[in-house]
Amino acid sequence: MDKKKLFEHFKTQISLELAAITEAAKNTYDIATHEENKAENKYDTRGLEASYLAGAQAIRVSEMKDVLIVFKNFKIKDFTEHQTIANTALVEVNLNDKTSFVLIMPKGGGQTTQFEGQSIQVITPESPLGRMLIGKSVGDLVTFVAGEKTREYEIISLS
Repeated sequence: MDKKKLFEHFKTQISLELAAITEAAKNTYDIATHEENKAENKYDTRGLEASYLAGAQAIRVSEMKDVLIVFKNFKIKDFTEHQTIANTALVEVNLNDKTSFVLIMPKGGGQTTQFEGQSIQVITPESPLGRMLIGKSVGDLVTFVAGEKTREYEIISLS
């Protein structure tokens, strides 16, 4: 899998999402500050609710801008199968005979895309699975406990 193309794909996807949420935040701000949303009595909270939503959306826009900056500026490292997992590693893992791909990045956890017929999810080193994978190598097993469930991932490949 060509990681440079994968990163370009993620950058495009993140840029599109950023544009959409920026537009939504602007629209919500306009609604929150519109004359029609001025409280008519002490029980009328339309404007207040819209302002809370606008504030939350502005935070989301800021976070997504940070993710895009990381994807644009982070140096992509190509890993060999003999190296240990670190940021920008594309890791193929096997769980219960099902393989999946995760991309380790310092920001953007939860972003998912389809690329070359595979689903690829971004995880951060701070995520539970990310913490387990950092420093491991191909062939290693990592055990992840979530509540009552224990999952054992085998690291299949690294690039």
